[in-house]
Amino acid sequence: MTVLGAIEGGGTKFVVGIGTPDGKIEDLQSFPTTTPEETMGRTVEYFADKGVSAIGFGSFGPVDLNRQSATYGHIALTPKPHWSHYDVVGHLKRYFDVPIGFDTDVNAAALGEATWGAAKGLNSCLYITVGTGIGAGAVVEGKLVHGLTHPEMGHILVPRHPEDTYAGKCPYHADCLEGLAAGPAIEARWGVKAYELAEDHKAWEFQAYYLAQALMNYILIMSPQKIILGGGVSKQTHLLPRIREQLRTLLNGYVHHPAILEQADQYIVTPGLQDRAGITGSIALALQALEDK
Repeated sequence: MTVLGAIEGGGTKFVVGIGTPDGKIEDLQSFPTTTPEETMGRTVEYFADKGVSAIGFGSFGPVDLNRQSATYGHIALTPKPHWSHYDVVGHLKRYFDVPIGFDTDVNAAALGEATWGAAKGLNSCLYITVGTGIGAGAVVEGKLVHGLTHPEMGHILVPRHPEDTYAGKCPYHADCLEGLAAGPAIEARWGVKAYELAEDHKAWEFQAYYLAQALMNYILIMSPQKIILGGGVSKQTHLLPRIREQLRTLLNGYVHHPAILEQADQYIVTPGLQDRAGITGSIALALQALEDK
């Protein structure tokens, strides 16, 4: 049996597991993201006796995905202490002589949803996570989007809500999308965590306003066939209808398509793979790496 290893490397925790080529997860383990040496050490220890044929690694970013680069497989400059410029792929290769698929965590989740989740059978989708940060990954024409580096869609600039006076939380851009709408921004603005806010709180009007603007920009640029909204904040079930309504208002009929006008509840959805989109997507990365060998 082909055993595929998967790593969902987040800034707060690592999830490691093994699965099969049909996307079934056979085993999972998680542990806190501490120093690179300790965290990658635990990762290597987990896979040591698993007999994996390939490993897929969806990592927090930014990362270097250019295979021609001398720093391919490294974490780039990051606010996460100790991780800047760390060679995560190189570390794995010292212990495992198998193909390694490497990408961002959100690209991995997008690939997982396109392969086995809410976007299965489609040739494009967008996966967005709204939690501690905001990030997005995209599949276009069946392939993950890469370019100069990789998409950083959480840091687009969005016009402020007229009533929002909060300065913004992003250490780089203050009031970019992440700085206004990620979990830490909600907590800093209102003094409590998102899940503690009532459904009729003003916060959700702000959230819908900012996230709908982002979706409008992504739709106008990439025109994905499905948008998948994940992460902790998006688990507020009352938020999605607000976003869909605000998106229709912002587009104002310009994208005249049933997916927007009549079927938005089937177009902007929660992950089909639920909380396992990232780790299942890492299985898909491992499968790709094995097939490309």
